[in-house]
Amino acid sequence: MNFLSELFANVGNVTWQHAVMWCIGGVLIYLAIAKKMEPALLLPIGFGTILVNLPLSGAVTQGKEVGVLTLLFDSGIANELFPLLLFIGIGAMIDFEPLLSNPKLFLFGAAAQFGIFFTLSMARLFNFDLHDAASIAIIGAADGPTSIFVANVLNSQYIGAITVAAYSYMALVPIVQPPVIRLLTTKTERRIRMAYTPGSVSKTTKILFPVLITAVVGIVSNRSALVGFLMFGNLLRECGVLNSLSDAAQNVLSNLITLILGITITAHMTAAEFLRVDTLLILGLGLIAFVFDTVGGVLFAKIMNLFVKNKVNPMIGAAGISAFPMSARVIQKMGLEADPQNHLLMHAVGANVAGQIASVLAGGMILNLVPQLLK
Repeated sequence: MNFLSELFANVGNVTWQHAVMWCIGGVLIYLAIAKKMEPALLLPIGFGTILVNLPLSGAVTQGKEVGVLTLLFDSGIANELFPLLLFIGIGAMIDFEPLLSNPKLFLFGAAAQFGIFFTLSMARLFNFDLHDAASIAIIGAADGPTSIFVANVLNSQYIGAITVAAYSYMALVPIVQPPVIRLLTTKTERRIRMAYTPGSVSKTTKILFPVLITAVVGIVSNRSALVGFLMFGNLLRECGVLNSLSDAAQNVLSNLITLILGITITAHMTAAEFLRVDTLLILGLGLIAFVFDTVGGVLFAKIMNLFVKNKVNPMIGAAGISAFPMSARVIQKMGLEADPQNHLLMHAVGANVAGQIASVLAGGMILNLVPQLLK
């Protein structure tokens, strides 16, 4: 009888807010399976969202009972361990040759971070405190691990909503970017062809690049771990003597950490923490950040074309966000739609990996600026 009484008491604790969170979890699972949108992340986030909103799950800490997801969060996210380990796998996946063969693509990576700083101002207008506003703005980095890292370091109370927004909009890049690009460019501009010479970067340059980038960032920023782990992963790829470790980083490590990270982050996706007006604002601001990232990159390319002889296809600027390689694929597809012989993939990939570096640098810049602004 005591068991039945306790069971009915817990059933009575289920509210409409819990039901809404179950629906959100179900939608994420649907998008992962049916639409194949970032399934490695959205599936565990969706399942975890349902799990943490079950009264008897024990997944999150309640009273003196320590939940397993809370324990994982404190052990792997609160100390930034999981996002940093994931950066090793991401670095091992990236080929910087398209970027190194055309260094001016670095500029597009920088220009496409405009949405971060625009959204920071917008978030402040909605009365978010500076720590939370900066954490929300970094959604514009289009980089899930960077968003988690920055939000956690700044101790944002919205880390669950920020993470879901960052990864959801990354998955929605093929939907978000094309209409913005079409609005800002003409068909003639989308037809601009760009020559590419493969194999123009030496192996020595590829090896020295991650080392030098890490050293430079370490000198100018006290948050060099973000770039350092990314570049270490790339060094594993390019050194040529650790192929098995590079393969493990690209596959086993990145898949395992992504899986654990996805379900662990849901420790902060309980109904009480997630279903608030602030959360809806965060989702809206995240969309604004992505849109203005695209706007910044495209407009920068159009301005550049006023001064250079060899014209740049303005769509390349939109690939300067960190959503790798989704954004590059979008640009390639749109280039072929405008001209079936217009192959922009390698240039788009170069801008895309520049955005990967720029987003990490932007995250470090935010972490450096916020304490200074609070003084």
